[in-house]
Amino acid sequence: MKDTITRRQLTASYLTSLVSITLVLFLLGLIGALLLNSNKLSVYVKENIGFSVFLQNDAREVDILNLQKTLDAKNYVRETFYITREQAAKDFQKELGEDFVEFLGYNPLPSAIDVRLRASYANPDSIAIIEAEIRSFGQVADVAYQKDLIYAVNTNIHKISLTILIFSILLCLISITLINNTIRLSVYSKRFIIRTMQLVGAQSGYIRRPFVLKGIIQGMIAALIAFVILVLILYLAEKQIEDMFNFVDYRLLFILFVSILAIGIIITLFSTLLSVNKFLHIKTDNLYT
Repeated sequence: MKDTITRRQLTASYLTSLVSITLVLFLLGLIGALLLNSNKLSVYVKENIGFSVFLQNDAREVDILNLQKTLDAKNYVRETFYITREQAAKDFQKELGEDFVEFLGYNPLPSAIDVRLRASYANPDSIAIIEAEIRSFGQVADVAYQKDLIYAVNTNIHKISLTILIFSILLCLISITLINNTIRLSVYSKRFIIRTMQLVGAQSGYIRRPFVLKGIIQGMIAALIAFVILVLILYLAEKQIEDMFNFVDYRLLFILFVSILAIGIIITLFSTLLSVNKFLHIKTDNLYT
């Protein structure tokens, strides 16, 4: 009966330790996923920044299409969309909810080419140069874009990246501390077993071996569980924000898995060694405190 209770206590202690390590590794993995995908997110946001090139009312269709081809060939352009006057009127009518063309008796909206830039050019200085170049084309009547939005996006991306980096460093330090304390408590519950092994003449290396092996296995299991949970959450997140950007990059997932696994093994290994060494050299009287 007593042995059964002891086994249950040890099992509960092991499961508690495993759950704690898994949660910590999951949080580290989540931050790692954000860091690995931060560049992709930045590119996505910047490449959806663009401007509208409004065309002269007397511009011929063939000249407009030639202008679009010219813009597509530019190294700063990711893609362009030609919007005819009729399409512009339909789109505006949907937003307005009324047929303004019938009310006015004519369509006041010009044809336009929506331009989406490559991420490396989506900054205020580059866009100012690009705007001047596009305005030089004879078919162009005006160029419109939100300068404040572009400035805000570039500024906030840098701030967010720095914030994530600082938070990641703090979380790593906290995680190491939490995992270390969890393993110390687990080893503490077996301190009398360590002392019994010493009393029967077991060498320090022999005593350490099962604890170290168990710690490594525990770290590997926790890392695997944390990674599986993380992949499921990223998969669900991608489904919720479909067409935004692809979280599930297999190369990045492999890097993330290896990183979580390495962190789990390294932290549990060193924490176990430190904890076991402490109780290998502790005085008998201090075992009860």
